[in-house]
This record gives sequence, C-alpha cells and structure tokens, in this order.
Amino acid sequence: MPWSDRTKRRLKLRDLDILMAVIETGSMGKAASRLGISQPAVSKAIVELEDALGVQLMDRSRRGVVPTPYGEALGRRSVAIFNDLRQGVQDIDFLLDPTKGEIRVGATEPIITALIAPAIDRLSGKYPKLFFHVVSGDTSALYQDVLRRNVELAICRTTGPISDELAVEIVFRDALAIITSADNPLTRRRSLSLQDVADEPWVMFPSDSFFGSLVESLFRANGHDLPRLTTTSWSFNMQMEMLATGRFLTVLPGFLLRLPGRYPRLKAAPVAFPNAATPIGIITLKGRTLTPLAQRFIETVRALARPLASS
Repeated sequence: MPWSDRTKRRLKLRDLDILMAVIETGSMGKAASRLGISQPAVSKAIVELEDALGVQLMDRSRRGVVPTPYGEALGRRSVAIFNDLRQGVQDIDFLLDPTKGEIRVGATEPIITALIAPAIDRLSGKYPKLFFHVVSGDTSALYQDVLRRNVELAICRTTGPISDELAVEIVFRDALAIITSADNPLTRRRSLSLQDVADEPWVMFPSDSFFGSLVESLFRANGHDLPRLTTTSWSFNMQMEMLATGRFLTVLPGFLLRLPGRYPRLKAAPVAFPNAATPIGIITLKGRTLTPLAQRFIETVRALARPLASS
C-alpha cells in the first residue's frame, strides 16, 4: 500500500510498540505479559496493522509467531521511530534545562581512553546532571550501532568501506605502533626487524575483528605473516595486563603513547613497521539532526583531539 494520509492516520505508536514486543519475544502471550495487556489486545493490534498496510506481518503457528519479511522491515523501522521519538523528548528536556540531558555514544576501547572518558569528565564537571551511556565495540559493530540508532554517534578508525547512510568527520590521523613495556629488554635495542621479534610472545585482538584484520593486513603488506601469537583477546584491559609483565608485544594505536601521563610504562618497540596514518573520525547518521547535547559533546571531542592531530 503506498504511503497516504489514510495510512498515516491508521498507524499507531502503540501498535508498533506491540509489534516490536511480539517480534522480540516470538509469542503473542509473552508480548502481552511484557506489556501488561491481554493477549487478545496484542492480537488485535497486529491484525489492525496488517489491515492498515495490506500485508501479513506475522506467520502464526502452534509453536509461536515469526515475522514475515514485511514484519521484519516494519520492526526495524519501528526501532528507529522510537529512538528518534526518545531523542525528541530528550531535546525538549535539554532545551528546558541545558544543564541536564542524556546521550548514547560508541567507541573502540582505546578511543574511550583517549577521548570519550576525558570528554565525559570535562562535561560532567560543568553539568553534573548529564548522563552518558557509552557502548564499547569493534569498529564494524559501531557502524551498525549508528545505523540502527543505538547510539547517536560513534568515534573510531574509518578505514575500509562505510555505508552511504553514514557521515564522517575526521578528527585526527594515526599510525599503528608495535608496543611493549618499557621494562622489556627489546626496548634497549637500537633497531629490530619483524623477523627478529617473530618468536616473542605476542597478544593481539582476534583476526576476525576489524582492528585485528587491519593489523594482519599490515604485516602482510610488510612481507610477513602474523607472528606466532601467545594469546588473542577482545579485551583491551587484558592486553594492558599482558604488556605490564614486561614480556609481551602487541600492535595498538600509536596515539596511546601520546596521552600525557596515561601509560608511562608503555613504549614503542624499535621495530621497523611502516604503515600510513589512517583517519579516526566521528560517525553520525546522515540527515539526522544531532541533539544539542551531542553537538556539545562533539565540540569537546574536537578540542581534546587537537593535540593528537598536531603531534
């Protein structure tokens, strides 16, 4: 059915909310229990949506219900509708009182350390009523979080393909570095090749992560396979713990070594590892107006990124 005023009048936010609950629970009864309404009311809402759109949204059986392709499409858009509605309410709150508000942001763990945490510290010190929800994730997952409106913005490395629906503002560029503890005897060597450190203990992000695949491609570009790894982990904190032993090496963003006083015991190993600086940017959804709080957050991030951009 083409979009029309009649269709618009027949679609209700309450019915879309019920549809989302049915899709998530896979059951009319479970959706009713979650929403605190009767099962016939749930069934009626789905039927009215189907009637308004002229398509079947759910396949029904004794085992439960599953969304049809039409139901999946409307469910995805319903998530976006409610996220935008929530953002609208937050905009009103912020306009009524600019000292309070809520924002959801995403970033990789090194970026959280370098930019997100300092930005929150700076803003919350001025406006203690602000609330920040921070999502930590791999770059690929963060792209999806922005597309699905799970976060208002994300900050991460922006190499590789990016959806046409996303807007990117580059805040600085960064080359990767082979990093170890300042206590590692290798740091006292004048120069090393990748072959010289191939048998050292290494800890890295998994190769099936965005960052891990980037590191692997850089090793291959320098004529080497990945060294034999002692361990892989998605945990940035675990990598820091392994480096603290004074034995392990890893590959991490070079900007971590330029954060004043943050990692005094980390040092770049004297290993030739040529790689071009790649952009780190703020990712937002094209055509989506940012909340005043998001704009203020981005301004703060820009200010914090300037020393990294100039070094």
